[in-house]
Amino acid sequence: MKTTDVAIVGGGVVGSAVAYFLSASSVFDGTVTVVERDPTYEFASTPRSCGGLRQQFSNRENVEIGLFGHQFVTHVGDYLSVDGVSPDVAWREGGYLFLASEPAMDTLRENTANQKGLGANIVVLKPEELKRVFPWLHVDDLAGGSLSLAGEGWLDPNSLMMAFRAKARSLGVDYLHGEVGSIEVSGSQVISVGLNNGTKIGCGSLVNAAGANAGPVAALAGVALPVVPRKRTIYVIDCREPLNPPSPLLIDKTGVFVRPEGAGYICGVSPPEDCDPDAWDDLEVDNHWFEEMVWPTLAHRIPSFEAIKLISAWAGWYDYNTIDQNGIVGRHPEIRNLIFANGFSGHGLQQSPAVGRAVMELVTGNEFLTINLKRFGYERIAERRLLIEKNVV
Repeated sequence: MKTTDVAIVGGGVVGSAVAYFLSASSVFDGTVTVVERDPTYEFASTPRSCGGLRQQFSNRENVEIGLFGHQFVTHVGDYLSVDGVSPDVAWREGGYLFLASEPAMDTLRENTANQKGLGANIVVLKPEELKRVFPWLHVDDLAGGSLSLAGEGWLDPNSLMMAFRAKARSLGVDYLHGEVGSIEVSGSQVISVGLNNGTKIGCGSLVNAAGANAGPVAALAGVALPVVPRKRTIYVIDCREPLNPPSPLLIDKTGVFVRPEGAGYICGVSPPEDCDPDAWDDLEVDNHWFEEMVWPTLAHRIPSFEAIKLISAWAGWYDYNTIDQNGIVGRHPEIRNLIFANGFSGHGLQQSPAVGRAVMELVTGNEFLTINLKRFGYERIAERRLLIEKNVV
């Protein structure tokens, strides 16, 4: 039987961030093994995401996570260089713009005040101010919007994930190809993890970072985890008339979003809850959401987009926390060496640096030292104490 101090199930961006922070820690001198069932990452969530990073959240923890994420990606070479070569994650500080109708303005102002109080560079603009900054924007049915002046934007998701992985491996982390088929629990401890290929791994701590598959992995330890795969489709469009100035990552009051990508744009929307089933094996593109919701909304909000061309589309999974769409980070209250890093509901990429560091802190010191993520713990799930995030896209 292979033994390791920390076993991590899931070698995507969150699992690899945990592996990196552990292996780079000056107070951790153990071994780390990552189990990844899809080493090609063909169906992983991260490479299929739109790569956004922001601080415009309603919960303090998410704002702080976003602030560290920005610090991390803008100094990525200080963290993830291998043999003196700094990774290029294609960071673009293009900004975010959240648009709101009158009923949502009080919440938007409150959120912005909290974000600014924590150090984020966000301003609230009236409709006429929005029109002055973005003359291509239709504002007649808006009450305002919140715009980041710095610190928000997007990057290449696959590049960040692979940079975490490459750095972790350079520091001695072992990546195994396999799918977890069993988890042995004795009393208050995980004893070992069994893979379907017959490999058995004894471990001192087990981190569940299995993304959209986190629920079934937790179930192997007899734990109910409300994380399921929910499908999201990204559409690639082209517009003959360029927007001047360029668009930030714009989130309409309907939830439809769009941002620049190369010479064109990518866009999408989260379906209504009653049209958003669990999607365990479904990655078929849903073009009807483009026809019914995305295109009409964009054509209304940005009149130049009345004449756009759909170039391509792809689908990916959110690791969707069905309880409150916030991350679940922390130890199981009874199985004390089982640690969760799950349920980020589309925010896993941008939250991976802070979550990786937080899990390292739990393993090495049994407490959160930099960002207090206690409210993200599993206890709230067991006790149904919801931590609602109002700014989910």
